[in-house]
Amino acid sequence: MEDYKSLSHTKWQCKYHIIFIPKHRRRALYGVVRRELGAVFRRLAEQKECEIIEGHIMSDHVHMLISIPPKLAVSSVVGYIKGKSAIHVARHFLKRGRNYAGQRLWARGFFVDSVGRDTEVIKRYIREQEQEEQRLDQLELPMDNHENNEV
Repeated sequence: MEDYKSLSHTKWQCKYHIIFIPKHRRRALYGVVRRELGAVFRRLAEQKECEIIEGHIMSDHVHMLISIPPKLAVSSVVGYIKGKSAIHVARHFLKRGRNYAGQRLWARGFFVDSVGRDTEVIKRYIREQEQEEQRLDQLELPMDNHENNEV
């Protein structure tokens, strides 16, 4: 019962695996933006009384394992995190003005799956996501080269 959290009349453990992507699945999350977004996501989650347990930012998508209290809708928390982080990126990296309302950083939808008791499996999956993507890229490389060499 140590993983359970409490509200005034509720004991709960609600963990979700969430994935979302930049608009048009652009590979837009590099360098300083990528490094800073993790702290931004955690700060925004704390403002909603949520906790990001595990997370990984790839160049073209974001994985997170997040604990969300049952009093909040998952979609409202994800919308808040995506919206406020887009504003942060626009202000700090694109040098946009105070009332930024222009291009969108994130695509509209997201993937969500309730985790239940498979928390460790999901945490390991998120941690190993980058190595797996690199492995798959290397598997595709010989086929691409072979196709290019054919006349």
